[in-house]
Order: sequence, then structure tokens, then C-alpha cells
Amino acid sequence: MSLARQEIAQQPDVIARLLERERPALRAVAAELRRRRPRYAVVAARGSSDNAARYAQHVLGRMLQLPVLLATPSLHTLYHAPPRFVDAIVIGISQSGASPDVVGVVAEGAWQGAMTVAITNDPTSPLAAAAAHVVDLGAGEERSVAATKTYTASLAAIAALAAEGDGALSDDLARLPAAIAAQLALTGAAEAAVEAAADWERLTVVGRGAHYATAFEAALKLRELAGIVSEAYSPADLLHGPIATIGPAQPLLAIAPAGPTEGSMRELVATARERGASVAAIGHDAALGDPFLELVDVPEWLGPAVAIVPAQLLAVGLSERRGIDVDAPFGLSKITMTR
Repeated sequence: MSLARQEIAQQPDVIARLLERERPALRAVAAELRRRRPRYAVVAARGSSDNAARYAQHVLGRMLQLPVLLATPSLHTLYHAPPRFVDAIVIGISQSGASPDVVGVVAEGAWQGAMTVAITNDPTSPLAAAAAHVVDLGAGEERSVAATKTYTASLAAIAALAAEGDGALSDDLARLPAAIAAQLALTGAAEAAVEAAADWERLTVVGRGAHYATAFEAALKLRELAGIVSEAYSPADLLHGPIATIGPAQPLLAIAPAGPTEGSMRELVATARERGASVAAIGHDAALGDPFLELVDVPEWLGPAVAIVPAQLLAVGLSERRGIDVDAPFGLSKITMTR
């Protein structure tokens, strides 16, 4: 079994440990949030962590009513013109905690007196040293190049920040490891989807709401592991021009679970089919796509931590089918020292 498959299988245990072990750290962040009442959040991240930041935009905005901005690290590292972080919480997300540009944003936030949080898999990293609060993902070494367990652990950490102090949300979150384990048990569907998607070379991935992040992470996994030229959009962004590429040679992967976004996703699927595109789907209604990857039921706000699992398995399966080294795809490295 590849390292990637092993690490995908570890995700329920990783998240269960995180939610138990990091409870004091999460409570400390929540206490300072209540005391300082920041007006907005700025999140610095790269790669898969940037997709976790997209989830933070949704869930922190939805649950805490915090406007969430994605940082522009080049303002800090290349232009030396950092923005003002007045009344902000600055969050850095990085599995390695080593990317200088992510560290630079958090360090600047600390220098300006903003509240700072590091979410990282290395509590001794430069990112952790730069922040006042550290949430340790505790995922263990992730040896496969593609981020899997550190990505879902990052989602769980963000969800825990949003849920802290709310009993109902915390109860939802406590059931997440079991839900991911149940999703992993549906491996047969992923194997069938690999065969159906064997000829994919180009792909458009679409998601909305909480699953906007899922679309970006699924597209990234399919691109970096299987070599598929995949791009992610929201339905609105796709309809504002890029829909022109959808057709017989450009299939669509719809992240379309039941919930508030399902109606607009159905409309987009119908439009794609009218243009002659084949449609695959991850969701609850098999009529939405062929191949179809079924999701277990979870509260919609936690859906991204579950919905990414079939996408991970699809990407790994396609990589293996194409003879690509799934644990070390050509030209990729585990830590990218971006500035």
C-alpha cells in the first residue's frame, strides 16, 4: 500500500486525537477572541493549506460573523509594504510551518500587535514561533508528498475554532472522525470511478459555499497526483465566461451534496450536459453524475472534511492506474520555500 493510501486511512484517528489534545489551545484562542473581539481575520497559507483557508473564509464568516481575507504574502516579502492589521486576527496555516512568506505575514501581525494563531503540523517551526497561539495538528510525519491527513486536520482545527463554546456545533464536530471512517469504507465506489475517469486529461471542478474549498482541493489533488489539467470554480465564476470550455472534451466534476447549494449545482450540471460534457459528481443523489461518488451524511458545515476523501481516493487511484509514483510525483517536493 502506498504511503498516500496509508495516510488517507489515518485521517479519522488524526482528527480524533487533534480534537482531544488541542482542546486547551483552542479554548485559549476562543478566550482571546472574546476578549479582543477582532473585526476581521487574515489567513496566510499556500498549497493545500490555502484551500483550508478558503474553508476558513466560509466557516468563520458563517459561524463567527468574521470577514475573512486571504493574505497577500508578496506585500510582506517582495514589496516590503505590509498592510495594517488593526483589530485583526492573523492566522497562518502550514503543515511544515516553514514557508517564509506565510511566516512573514504572521510575524508582521504579531509585530503590529494583532492576535496571531499558527495552525501547523510542526509546533517547533518558524510559523509556530511567530504566533502567540499554536494549534498543533499532531498528524505525525506526512511522508507522501501530497497533503491528505494534514489537510483534513487543518479543516478540523478551523472547524473547532468556529465551534468552541457552542455545544451543538461541538457535538457535531465530535462525530466527525466516525463520519470520515464511514466515508473511507465506501472505497468500492472510488475504484469504479477510477475506471470511468481513466481517460480524463482536462477537467473542471465546481463547488459552492462550504465546498468551494473542496473544489479547489480536489482539483489540486487530481492535478498534482494524476497529471490532469484541472481547474476549480464556483458556479457563478464558471458561468461568467469559463463555461465556454465545457463540452465533450472537457468533463465536469461537481461537488454537489444535499444542502443550500444543491439547487444551483443541479442547474449547472444540466447546463454542462446541454453542452455535451460528461459529468461526474460527489454528493448524495446518484442522478447528478456518472461516475458518482456517494457521501455519508454529516452536518453541511463539516462536509468538506468528508467530501474530500473520495476525491483523494480518486486522485490516488488514477495516479496508480497511470503508473505515476503517487508518493513522489515528478517535480514535487514536500516543503516549498516560497517567498
